[in-house]
Amino acid sequence: MNAKAKAFKFDSQALTKRLLADVPERARDVLVRRFGLGATSERETLEAIGDRSSITRERVRQIEAAGLEAVRASKAFKDASGAFEELRKYVESLGVIVPEDELLESLGKDEKTRNRFRFLLVAGSAFFRERETDDFYARWHVDHATASRIHEALSKLYASLDDSEVLPEGELMDRFLEELKGVNDAYKNEAVLKRWLSISKQIGKNPLSEWGKVSAPAIRTKGIRDYAYLTIKRHGKPMHFSEVARTISSTFAKKAHVATTHNELIKDPRFVLVGRGLYALAEWGYQPGVVRDVIREVLTEKGPLKKDEVIRHVKQARFVKDNTILVNLNDPRYFKRTKDGRYAPA
Repeated sequence: MNAKAKAFKFDSQALTKRLLADVPERARDVLVRRFGLGATSERETLEAIGDRSSITRERVRQIEAAGLEAVRASKAFKDASGAFEELRKYVESLGVIVPEDELLESLGKDEKTRNRFRFLLVAGSAFFRERETDDFYARWHVDHATASRIHEALSKLYASLDDSEVLPEGELMDRFLEELKGVNDAYKNEAVLKRWLSISKQIGKNPLSEWGKVSAPAIRTKGIRDYAYLTIKRHGKPMHFSEVARTISSTFAKKAHVATTHNELIKDPRFVLVGRGLYALAEWGYQPGVVRDVIREVLTEKGPLKKDEVIRHVKQARFVKDNTILVNLNDPRYFKRTKDGRYAPA
C-alpha cells in the first residue's frame, strides 16, 4: 500500500541546488554522483566514484561525509528549517516510521525527484534511516522511541504466530494492537498499522488478505500450486482440478491452464486425490491411496467396526460414495465380517 503523493510548499529541486551551492567543488561532485542529482538519475557507488577519481572507496566516503557536514553548516541549510520541518511532519503523519520504498514513492513520481528527497532526508537532522536486516526492510523514522516500540511490537507479533497460522486481517490487526499498548493512539489507524506491518520481512499477507508468517504455505504464493492451495482452502471442500484452474484465473487474475494445474496438484503433497479428478487438502485429514487401502488403515487403527462406522471414517479421509466403500468392504479377499456384524481386515 503506497502513501498518496505529497505536494510541498517548497521546491525540492531549488532547495537541493541552494544546499549544494556552498559545498566545496570536489565534495559537491561526490554528493551529486552518490545521490544521482546530476544530468542522470543514476546513483553511483563509492567504488565507481573512487575508480573514476583514482582514490579509495574509504576516501570517497570521507569526502561525502565532509560534503554533508558542509551542507548542514551552511546558511542555506538554516534558512531551509521550515522546509525540513514540513518534511518531518509529513513523515510523522505517515506513522513516524515508514518503509523507505513507500516513503520515496510518495515523495516523488520520478527517480530524479526521489533522489532529491533521499538527499534531503540524509542531510536533515530530524530523519533517521534504519538499514535493511533479516527481519525488517529499510525504513526511515523521526522518533527513536516510537520506532523502537514498533520494532518490538512487530517482533512480538511474529513470535506469537504459529508457523502455519493464518489470520483474517481484522484478527491480525487486533493482535498487533495488543502489542502496541505503549504507542500513541493517534497513530493507530488502519493505514498506519498496515504501513508498520509492511516494515516486517517475516509477516505478510496472501491475495485473500489473510495474514501470517511469510513462510506459511497459505501466505507465500509463488506459483500455480500455491494459488491452488488458497483456492481449495477457500472453497472448504474437494474440487475438481478443472474447477481449481478456472477459479485461480477468475479470483486471482492468474492464467492457469487446466493441464498445468492438474500436474501441480499431482506433484504437491499438500493435495490428495480423493475422487475422479477431485482434490482435497492433506491437512483436512484426507489420505492418498485407493479406497481399499483407506478402509484397511481405518480398521487397523480403530479395530473391528460396524458398516456405518466404516463409511463415516472412510469419508473423513476420502471423498467417495457410500456404495464404493461397501463394494470394497464386502470383498472377502481383503475384509471379513465378524459374528457380531463388524468388519475387520481379512
